[in-house]
Amino acid sequence: MDILELAFMQRALLAALLVGITAPAIGVYLVQRRQALMGDGIGHVALTGVGLGFLLNTSPVWIATIVCVVGAVVMELIRSYGRARGDIALAMLFYGGMAGGVMLMSLAPGGSNANLTTYLFGSITTVSPQDVTAICLLAGFVILTTVGLRKQLFAICQDEEFARVTGLPVRLLNLLIAVTAAVTVTVAMRVVGLLLVSALMVIPVAASQQIARSFAATFSMSVAIGVLVTLSGTVTSYYVDVPSGATIVLLAIGLFVLLTLLATPLARRRAAATKAAERCTAVTDDVKV
Repeated sequence: MDILELAFMQRALLAALLVGITAPAIGVYLVQRRQALMGDGIGHVALTGVGLGFLLNTSPVWIATIVCVVGAVVMELIRSYGRARGDIALAMLFYGGMAGGVMLMSLAPGGSNANLTTYLFGSITTVSPQDVTAICLLAGFVILTTVGLRKQLFAICQDEEFARVTGLPVRLLNLLIAVTAAVTVTVAMRVVGLLLVSALMVIPVAASQQIARSFAATFSMSVAIGVLVTLSGTVTSYYVDVPSGATIVLLAIGLFVLLTLLATPLARRRAAATKAAERCTAVTDDVKV
């Protein structure tokens, strides 16, 4: 049977496509800012939102989005203003978010750790039509932000002080990056799970950096890799009957290793060509003298 004839797989593939686009799209900026593990921290906080959603008998995706946004804003404020004890505050926020999710889930009517597991590690085949609607709306926000404001976001990721001098609202843009990362976590939690979402933000970017030599090329290649591994991982998990989140992340790691192996001889050739060009320039200068 063709998997495209199955309604739940249609929803799964659409969700995977959107996650494959959004996670690397915001991940490019997080990696540039050396905040590669920010998605992991937000994922911990999202557990409280998931537990609260079950407790209130409403959509965990929307509640988790609200909780994640609040948590991401707090994280950014701690990063901006926290100094000596900023890391301790962040640790308390992360672990408090996870503990809060487990506690709220246990208090929810009919809630159990089994429900929580589907959000921790992903369960793409259980994505409901309501989940798809939420994912589409949230993914639209992420794509508009990361593409529409790419020049401004790139500027503050490269040099905040220079961006401030040029008149950019640095603090607002920093908060926007944090909020966009929070929204991306809730978009991806049904596909790869809260514990693995950070990997999908970082690994495609790291893989593309092995070959790409500009920000635009890195951005485009990261998204392409994200779409490739999410769709292929979803299809593989259906036919092999393995967890989708783990499959997607392992495929991304495998692609990273492959591109790294391919990039090594390419980097050597470029280095040799650069040295040869420098020698030619030196010889030309000597002749002129």
